[in-house]
Amino acid sequence: MIHLRLTVPHDLVEPTLRVLHDDDCVVHIVRHEGAAIDPPGDAISVDVPKEHASIVVHNLRSIRLHETGGIVLETGGIAVDEAGARAEERARGSSADGVVWEDVEAQSGEAAELSQSFLWFMALGALLACVALLLDSPVLMVGAMVVGPEFGPIAAASVALADRRGALAWRSVRALAVGLPFAVVVSYAFSAGGRLVGLNPEEFAGVSHQLASTIAQPDAYTVVVAAVAGVAGLLSMTTAKSGAIVGVLVSVTTLPAAANVGLALAYEDVGGAFGSLAQLVLNVALMFVAGVVTLVVQRLGYQRRLRKEQAGASRRGPAPS
Repeated sequence: MIHLRLTVPHDLVEPTLRVLHDDDCVVHIVRHEGAAIDPPGDAISVDVPKEHASIVVHNLRSIRLHETGGIVLETGGIAVDEAGARAEERARGSSADGVVWEDVEAQSGEAAELSQSFLWFMALGALLACVALLLDSPVLMVGAMVVGPEFGPIAAASVALADRRGALAWRSVRALAVGLPFAVVVSYAFSAGGRLVGLNPEEFAGVSHQLASTIAQPDAYTVVVAAVAGVAGLLSMTTAKSGAIVGVLVSVTTLPAAANVGLALAYEDVGGAFGSLAQLVLNVALMFVAGVVTLVVQRLGYQRRLRKEQAGASRRGPAPS
C-alpha cells in the first residue's frame, strides 16, 4: 500500500474529499480539521494500493491540490484489514507491476545530479576497473561495475525523453558528459602514473588480456546485452525491484569501457582506445533507447488504466451527499 499525506487548503477540502470518497480503491481516510498551518486548512491521510496510487494523484492534481496544497507519498505500508484487501482486489492490474510514476520522477531527478559523490564513485569504479584490466580479474571487474553510478543518469535521460522533461534531460546529459570523460582521465592518470613508478607493467597487450580484448571489440552481443540491460534497468527502477538493478550493473560495460579507453591511451594502444570508445558509446546509446521504449510501453498501460477508471467513474456518477 501507498500512504498519502495531504495538506488541503480550506477551499479545496470538499473537492478533495469528493475525489477520495468517489474512488473505491481509497481506504483508511482520516481527516484532521484545521490541523494544517501552511497553508491553513485540513490534514487528510489515506491509503491506496500501489498500482492505483498515481491515478489518485492524477485526480488530486485535476483539482489543482498540488498548486496550493501538499501531496506526499510514503511507501512500504502493509494493510492487514478487510478494507485494504478489498481495495487491492478492486485496483486494476497487479501490485507487482504497479508503477508509482511520482516515485520514478523523484528517483530520476536525484540520479541525474552531477554531485561530488557521483564523481567520487566514477573515480573509484574506474580505478577498480583499471586494476581488473591489468590483472585480467573478472571478480574485480564485477566490483567496478557495481560501484559505477553511470546507469543513474542513463535511466534519468530515458525518463526525461519519455516524459518530455527538458531540464531533467539536460542534467542527465551533463552528468554523463562530465562523468564518463572524468573516468577516462582517472584511468589514464592511474595507468600512466603506475608505469612511471613501476607499479604497472611497462608493456600491456590487450590481446593477451581477455577482459581488455573483449571490451575493445564490440560485436552483436554488445547490442543484445545493452538492450536487455536497458529494459531490465528501467523495469527495476519503475517496479522497485532493487535486486534486479545489481544484475544490470554487472551486465554492462560502460565504466569498464571508459577505463579501458584511458588504459589503452596510457599504453599508446590507439586501436584498443577506439574499440573501447565504440563499446562505451554503443552501451550508453542502446541502454537509453531500450529504456525509453520500456517507459513508453509502461506509460501507455498506465494511461489505458486511467481512461478505464475515468470511464467507470463517469458511469457511476457523483457520490451521494
